[in-house]
Amino acid sequence: MAKTLEQIDTEEKVQLKDPELAAFLAWLIPGLGHWYQGRTAKGWLFFICIMGTFLYGLYLGSSQQVGWGRVVYFSWRDGDKRLPYLCQVGVGLIALPALVQANRMYANKPVWWGGFMAPPRLDGGGRADDANCDQPTAHRLHRELPRLFELGTVYTMIGGLLNILAIYDAWGGPVFSEPAKKDEEEEQEEEEEGEDGDQDQAEYKDKQKNAPPDVSP
Repeated sequence: MAKTLEQIDTEEKVQLKDPELAAFLAWLIPGLGHWYQGRTAKGWLFFICIMGTFLYGLYLGSSQQVGWGRVVYFSWRDGDKRLPYLCQVGVGLIALPALVQANRMYANKPVWWGGFMAPPRLDGGGRADDANCDQPTAHRLHRELPRLFELGTVYTMIGGLLNILAIYDAWGGPVFSEPAKKDEEEEQEEEEEGEDGDQDQAEYKDKQKNAPPDVSP
């Protein structure tokens, strides 16, 4: 039985290779860390589910009037601290253009890609020398995308948070149930019960041997 358990344990072990590198790759692109470890099925599963959720959120927060990808942006300005981005950036590389756009916005340089993932202008902040005076304000985003802005934000946050779980899986490996160990414990209990029964039977036989003979007529 011990050899069988060892064989089961060997089959269940997953080669994580370099766990730190796998975790970084899993953050960079969802599923990439699992592909690196040879866990291709799980890698594809994470990639499709996480990227699908994130991209759908981006789609909800986009329109021809205000631009594309407006629900994902970084901002730490007074009156506009974008806390959801701390969850969204968990999805990795695809959320990093927001940092580039925020840096250009703060430096008063024109944002790239038609404002994709660019932070909105602050209300009342339009200066004559503002290089991004054509960018929408937060008030306009909520007006042009009623309900969809918040819904898109939630979907992109969920995508980032799901990837955090995938990163942990790439770093620590899967959690296995232990049916083999449970079977071994049950067998040990049965053996102990059998030993107790044998001992009781032996004691009974000893009592029968030591009992005085029956002399009744």
